[in-house]
Amino acid sequence: MSERRLSGVDVTPLTGVGTAVWYRPDADLPEPPAPAEVDGEAELAAFEDARDEAEAELDAERERTAERVGEDEAAVFDAHVQFLTDPQIADGVAERIDDGLPAAHAVAETFDEFVERFAAMDGKMAERADDLRDVRDRLLRLLTDGERVDLSALPDGSVVLAERLTPSDTAQLDPERVAGFATVTGGRTSHAAIFARSLAIPAVVGVGDALTSVADGETVVIDGTTGEVVVDPSDDTVAAASEGTEARVREERVETADGREIEVAANVGTPAELGPAADRGADGIGLFRTEFLFLDRDDAPDEAEQYETYKRAIETFPEGRVVVRTLDVGGDKPVPYLDLPDEENPFLGERGIRRSLGPDADLFETQLRALLRADADTDVGSLAVMLPLVTTVEEIAAAETVLDRVVEDLRSEGIEAERPEFGVMIETPAAAFMADEFVSHVDFFSIGTNDLAQYVMAAERGNDAVADLGDFRQPAVLRAIDATTTAAEGTDVWVGMCGEMAGDPALTELLVGLGLTELSMSAVTVPAVKERVSEIDTAAATALAERALAAASRDEVTDLLP
Repeated sequence: MSERRLSGVDVTPLTGVGTAVWYRPDADLPEPPAPAEVDGEAELAAFEDARDEAEAELDAERERTAERVGEDEAAVFDAHVQFLTDPQIADGVAERIDDGLPAAHAVAETFDEFVERFAAMDGKMAERADDLRDVRDRLLRLLTDGERVDLSALPDGSVVLAERLTPSDTAQLDPERVAGFATVTGGRTSHAAIFARSLAIPAVVGVGDALTSVADGETVVIDGTTGEVVVDPSDDTVAAASEGTEARVREERVETADGREIEVAANVGTPAELGPAADRGADGIGLFRTEFLFLDRDDAPDEAEQYETYKRAIETFPEGRVVVRTLDVGGDKPVPYLDLPDEENPFLGERGIRRSLGPDADLFETQLRALLRADADTDVGSLAVMLPLVTTVEEIAAAETVLDRVVEDLRSEGIEAERPEFGVMIETPAAAFMADEFVSHVDFFSIGTNDLAQYVMAAERGNDAVADLGDFRQPAVLRAIDATTTAAEGTDVWVGMCGEMAGDPALTELLVGLGLTELSMSAVTVPAVKERVSEIDTAAATALAERALAAASRDEVTDLLP
């Protein structure tokens, strides 16, 4: 039989070959007994016991995931606990038990009702359906004394195939054992995709029903670069996959073929990610998310705690630059002790710099103090401070005033503080349109393409139904990027990119042609992007960018790419 190629969504620039192992966690419940035979009090007690045990499991899994994968990824388990303890869900289960259903059936019916409701919504709300399924399956396992499939103990060389992988499933995968995974559903922003990048596992998601044609035990190649699943591959395909397509790690900085240096940095969300980023050859940190310091606690971190964290980050890259994004909460990042407003559309509300210059002004100043002290006490590396969700000159000027005041205050205390590089994220159309006004206030721009694409295209980035609209290759997105780099031409302002687009080697030539001089990404993609940079001729890249900017559709842009 000749090899079969199935197409999906590429997740990581890695390739693996192994033996297909289907993961099918769903188990049908038997028909429930007659209501008269059900002991309601006993069933309710069983549900409450299972809920307590599930919460303990979730707390333990959250802690393990934070240590192994990262704080951002681990935060998904907070949502699971919220669903587990949600009064509406608990009341729904209790009512069904009162109507004569056993606890397991009551849980299944109640959760399925909410799953259906969330799945019909858009964007992030639709993604919550998977979280509900995860919590439902956990409770059913506990209520039926079912055995949990231990995905961390699969045979070496397993390729996991599944309808979908929940956060609990994916967090179990051992990169040393699993050669890759593929799922029927999912996109680049799904939990499974995010975990795959963090764990450096070859993965393809969103293959569709065609994946179900693959049988257990078949040899499968997972090509996370092209988004292909190759079934019953030829000897040549297996040999190519076995050799690996992953680029070698380069500790040195890289230049294009004609000598233009491009900084290739890593996005980091927790201190645990610093070492792996350095090990993958990152030149520095292009985006250090600081939210992990403020989440999952009863009060804000003090200056001393923040100082130690920032100092460690700077010291990890003694010859590199560490770009720290100031606190970016609001939107989908709730912090209970900050009393965030209940907004109808939080992504367009009080978030990012809007809070730092408003209700969180004290936190902003404390964070700047910790950052500048860490920089002053570190003889290596260099610090850059970046503001999130900036849309006006007034916001930059106000933040600049605070920064300058903090510098003077520290100097008056005998601390040799220096003003760091000061920049802003370009993640809204307003910022792209105003970049020519921003240049006189900043040292750098960093383009956050995840938000920029969704705001430019009015297409929520977590909504698979509008994924094509939110594609980075849309001409409108490219023109917003070009407006930013054009504004910086002839100035000392450098332009980087820290969104998902920066980590796609297929787009590296285009980004170099658009004028980017720094690219920051998930650490797993750093070697591949460095390799691609070294192959690029700047003149050819510029010509490619000009053709892409003249394109009228995403398909036209796609056809231009190598």
